[in-house]
Amino acid sequence: MIERGISRKNFLRAGGIGVAGAALLGAAACGGEEQGSQTGDGGKGLTSRSDIRIVMVTHGSASDPFWSVVKNGADQAAKDLGVEFEYRSPESFDVVEIQQNMDAAIASQPDGIAMSIVDQEALAASARKAVDEGIPVIVLNAGREAWEQVGALSYIGQTEFEAGVEAGKRMAEEGVKSAFCVNQEQGNSSLAERCSGFTKGLGGEVQELAVQGTEPTSARNAILTSLRNNPDVDGMLTLGPQGALPALQALKSYDRSDEVAFATFDLATEVLNALSEKRMLFAIDQQQFLQGYLPVTFLTTNVQYGLVPVGEVRTGPAFVTPENADDVIELTKQGIR
Repeated sequence: MIERGISRKNFLRAGGIGVAGAALLGAAACGGEEQGSQTGDGGKGLTSRSDIRIVMVTHGSASDPFWSVVKNGADQAAKDLGVEFEYRSPESFDVVEIQQNMDAAIASQPDGIAMSIVDQEALAASARKAVDEGIPVIVLNAGREAWEQVGALSYIGQTEFEAGVEAGKRMAEEGVKSAFCVNQEQGNSSLAERCSGFTKGLGGEVQELAVQGTEPTSARNAILTSLRNNPDVDGMLTLGPQGALPALQALKSYDRSDEVAFATFDLATEVLNALSEKRMLFAIDQQQFLQGYLPVTFLTTNVQYGLVPVGEVRTGPAFVTPENADDVIELTKQGIR
């Protein structure tokens, strides 16, 4: 289904890249079945898959509901292709620790690095260093503005500002005039873009509410207090599960919750249940399983066959609503959505 707010031109462009990616995956799979019977290594190409090692360095802990699915996708790709894979992330959002993880990844001289450039000023130099040392890089999830500048092969993810615009438009269609944009991770440039896009799309008043996503009780209390102190607010957008879950708790305690239209970026079990129960308008799904799966796949095919898709590969925005939430719930049980 083509979601509203995405032009036919953009849909076809995304679909064309998706078809190219599918063809590439198919070629790799065919090589694994046909040539593999001759070489024992999925069609050796320039090197054996068993000799390929990919490292992924992100800003998201594997225990986070969103990033656990990214890691599931990457693990599955590594298993499907028979390559070695390592996931590195901080325990909580920490740019210095991300830099250290990148330094360690580069020093280990892998065959490819997939990374999120969540802070361009701090991390672009790390990406460029990897490229300069001959390590191919693919940027995922965050860093769309920087991937070409640092010499990466591609960017895989959604366009954050445009996704925020679409969220704002949908809220405006529901009659929302004044809203909170709840930011659970200050310093994350992607989240800032989401809020900026939301403000533009809504065309009304938007207040950014900063909370600490790693402290859910504190975040819940801050959201509840803000709602009570701003009774004119009739909409709220959170920027990820670490904001959405405290927001759902806050709304349970808010005596005017039925007057607040609520939506979020990204999925979690609690979010999907709330959608199924029609307590939320929508959740923006950037299909993060692909953000894990595709970088490992594309880096492998680049090292083995010298092939890589040209340009960006967009995985979102897609929208989960009360109408399709139950189907998505089934997929979350498998760690795919």
